[in-house]
Amino acid sequence: ALTVRFITRRFIGDYDPTLEMIYRHVAVIDGEMVHFEILDTAGQEEDSLQIEEKIKWGDGFAVVYSVTDRCSFDEVMRLCFLINHLHGSPKRSGAAEQPPVVIVGNKKDLQFDRMVSTEDGENLSKALKIPFYEIS
Repeated sequence: ALTVRFITRRFIGDYDPTLEMIYRHVAVIDGEMVHFEILDTAGQEEDSLQIEEKIKWGDGFAVVYSVTDRCSFDEVMRLCFLINHLHGSPKRSGAAEQPPVVIVGNKKDLQFDRMVSTEDGENLSKALKIPFYEIS
């Protein structure tokens, strides 16, 4: 739903969160036209080789968890370390620096169902030295 919102500027209520999709989008950022290919993995459980291939595919990452799901938050550190490891590898051609990564806590509006505090997200962000945002 986050990806669809970014592309269409609308919230789609009946979005299927289990479908993996690649979205293509063009946006003007700082006066330049930027072509996006966004892989929405839908957070599906996969074997480590599938996850590694998807991480190698990407040039930037939004690691998204739900503030109403502690297990999704617990995956953030593992995914960030995997991104760092795979993109920091000397085998990766042309990898002069780490790709941009942000941590995003989603469903901020569901305060009564919250299982992950804003402080938890901020602390993880500081520990990993990665920007953090909470959104709805």
